[in-house]
Amino acid sequence: MNSISSLPPLAIAGSDRILVRGLRLWAHVGVLEIERSHGQWFELDFSLAIALKPAGCSDGLADTLDYSLLIKALQRQASTIRCLTIEHYSEEVLDLAEQTYGPVPIWLQLVKCAAPVPGFCGQVAVQRSRHWPSQSLTEL
Repeated sequence: MNSISSLPPLAIAGSDRILVRGLRLWAHVGVLEIERSHGQWFELDFSLAIALKPAGCSDGLADTLDYSLLIKALQRQASTIRCLTIEHYSEEVLDLAEQTYGPVPIWLQLVKCAAPVPGFCGQVAVQRSRHWPSQSLTEL
């Protein structure tokens, strides 16, 4: 499968991140009724900006973000969500991440693996962020 780049378009100088790639989610999202009734695969990559040195030194889960909590919550969310647009779905993902961890900087890419467009066999994705510092690539 061809993959849209999973790296954030910007970087936070000197920051640490937890990066989760390739989370496959079956969700009922799409403008077409068949997409919402039958569902389809989405792939989610996300990055959580957090200082990792405390956990690196202590080896303690309490000093980091437990990414398994968000993965499990996203899997539950995917089984119940019904909406028209990938943009709305991505907003729901951002809301869930904030409910799970608070206002931690997050970047995501949500890919619709098989958009139902005649003659198109690629992928469609949205990239979003929340609480992510504004920096241009020239500032790095």
